Amino acid sequence: MNHSYFTPHENAVSITITGSGGSGAVTAGLVLLESVARAGLYGLMGRSVGPQIRGGESAAMVRFSSQPVDCPGDRFDLLVALDWRNVLRFVDEIPLDERSLIIADPAAGDAPEALTQSGAQLLTLPIKEIASGVKGGRINMVALGAVGAVCALPPDAMTESAAHTLAPKGDAVVAAATECILKGYDSVAEGRSFAAAPRPERARARWNISGNEASGLGALRGGVRFVAAYPITPATEILEWLAPRLEQLDGTLLQAEDELASVNMIIGASFGGVPALTTTSGPGLSLMMEGLGLAVASEIPAVVVNVMRGGPSTGIPTKSEQADLNIAIYGFHGDAPHLVLAPLSITDCIATTQWGVGLAERLQTVAIVLTDQSLGQARAVIDPPEMPLFTLSRQLADQPTDPYLRYRVTAEAVSPVTAPGTADGIYTGDGLEHNERGAPSSIAADHLAQLEKRQRKLEGFDYGKRWAEIEGEGDICLLTWGSSAGVVFEAANRLRAQGQTVRVLAVRLLAPLRTQILREAIGTAQRVLVVEQNHQAQFFHYLNAQQALPPSAESYARPGPLPIRPGEIVDLVQQGGDV
Repeated sequence: MNHSYFTPHENAVSITITGSGGSGAVTAGLVLLESVARAGLYGLMGRSVGPQIRGGESAAMVRFSSQPVDCPGDRFDLLVALDWRNVLRFVDEIPLDERSLIIADPAAGDAPEALTQSGAQLLTLPIKEIASGVKGGRINMVALGAVGAVCALPPDAMTESAAHTLAPKGDAVVAAATECILKGYDSVAEGRSFAAAPRPERARARWNISGNEASGLGALRGGVRFVAAYPITPATEILEWLAPRLEQLDGTLLQAEDELASVNMIIGASFGGVPALTTTSGPGLSLMMEGLGLAVASEIPAVVVNVMRGGPSTGIPTKSEQADLNIAIYGFHGDAPHLVLAPLSITDCIATTQWGVGLAERLQTVAIVLTDQSLGQARAVIDPPEMPLFTLSRQLADQPTDPYLRYRVTAEAVSPVTAPGTADGIYTGDGLEHNERGAPSSIAADHLAQLEKRQRKLEGFDYGKRWAEIEGEGDICLLTWGSSAGVVFEAANRLRAQGQTVRVLAVRLLAPLRTQILREAIGTAQRVLVVEQNHQAQFFHYLNAQQALPPSAESYARPGPLPIRPGEIVDLVQQGGDV
């Protein structure tokens, strides 16, 4: 890295590019992330945008390193302002200090005091003037070249990435972008030449993927061939990614008129034998609850990928928060046991969604997969992940018993189900309580038998080691779930580097909770800290309700939209005492 401008922290560099609507901040971030991959590095790009339907302020936030990156850093090394309009809306999300550098065009006016009071250095460049000297030139590409020079990224990696990203816009746009990037390099480097850095062979195989795309891939690998959903931020990209790919697999994607219709459509498709899925965010999940209860009662597999955002109500559609845990676990009326899972990273969105589909099919129930905006809409440069082959599928009864007892109580508590059209295998599946044949029944014994069966099949299933990721040993136990896992793992690594002994428990299977195994994993830890991003400590209280925590366990729960950063966890542990 070029240390004459800034000193990177923790062997990683964090950059944010901000601008008003139409300035191209997010496009610049996408090109930068692709450049990082082509330079043989790993990276993570999050984005922050305003609540407007169209336009408005935006910020691309990229962190890259020679090691995999799963969370934002504590601070930003570099802020690039394409303009200063509305940038104050991002001040809390862009922590700077005296080691940071701000790049801006003096023609855009003075940098806001809220940013400069951090002590950050200011580097002024005539970005707009340089762009105007190129036919079709854009300020975001000039700024990108300046970033490449400051960070010593190879110019050819940057220009190749721009060509790849902007190719759909045509040759003229690519040519202008290339010229602007190189002039941006020159504006910082004062004419010095950059030799192309060697490209590691393995870098070519790395993936550049978002959490929403990863969830879509996991769904396809799990066997999903029907998707019905209503678009909602921040889940819509799953549908956009799945639409052409489902068609290639002879599947179908249907945009429903609302969330009520979409959940009932997937229940119908699944009843017909096709693994089915819908996607939504918090407001849509609320609308789906009655339909999902029908799927639990009729034991029809159904999968919901819920990409959480700030709430309640419409809340903050473009920001992240782990605040839908309570509704995912407790939102059903009546006793309706079901599965709730949460991927721990962008990469893990693939395997966990695939696992969720397989579990729903095998156990004939509902699986809710909880990601969030910080996972779903972020992009990461990752090594190609291992693709586990889950041998989980719907077990069909080819030769039904006479009479066919669709809801028979079995030793494994999973009742025999037939494929549509099976001779002597016709049954009724609805929301009324029923006996083993499926005939509606209000007899107490039938109700109890079906309730216990639906619960026992989930609690008695062998989920193996995938219920959680467990790392390290020690007197300190950091317990977390979902997108907070990356932050906690990095904090634990920093604490270990300081001589602390730390264990991390990142729970992937939230319901049914593996309570006894979780207690054993906590072991004799002297301090247990539960980390999550919501206001009411939902995970902490859930664990306590399940009697999974020692009495001395502490909670660190903070709502969005500001991300939890690794340094916060390190400081909490070092302080000792009460949180």
